[in-house]
Amino acid sequence: MNETERLLEQVTTRVRDSAREHGKPLPAPLADGETDRAARILGFALPPLLAALYRRVGDGGFGPEYGLLPLREAIGAYEAGRACDWGWPEGVLPMADLGCAMYACVDCRSETAQVLLFEPNPGDPGLAWYHHAPSLEGWLRDWLAGAGWFGEEGEWDEDETRQGLWAEFRSRIAVGS
Repeated sequence: MNETERLLEQVTTRVRDSAREHGKPLPAPLADGETDRAARILGFALPPLLAALYRRVGDGGFGPEYGLLPLREAIGAYEAGRACDWGWPEGVLPMADLGCAMYACVDCRSETAQVLLFEPNPGDPGLAWYHHAPSLEGWLRDWLAGAGWFGEEGEWDEDETRQGLWAEFRSRIAVGS
């Protein structure tokens, strides 16, 4: 069993345990082909680990903070972002609702599927994008371990969460945005 398989098993166990503990049913995994369909709609492929989460664990509703977005909702949020005046970066898919209008987003063009924090509350698009985790795998491992952002309420360090502005923001928005 490789590291990705081990991680998927750990996430699945955590999600199942949490569902049992809270008396909530697990979200159903997506059918084969749904992540490919999403890629055709979006114009880019989902990172393999994110696609595996949707196909093997469930279609959102689990994970950090308010949980992973159902895939259709993530697509809708991406399309709405791309159409808004702020200019949403190409290939950056909102994947988890962190509350207060913030999203954890995965850079689908990044080799490591880096995770970005979208934090629009300062009111300036150029100050809304931060590095959050170097990889989706690392982001999930932090969640499983209760580390960083995912520590007990009130114990996370905002400066640790925002690891610097994402410099690629301007180069990844559509011309005319």
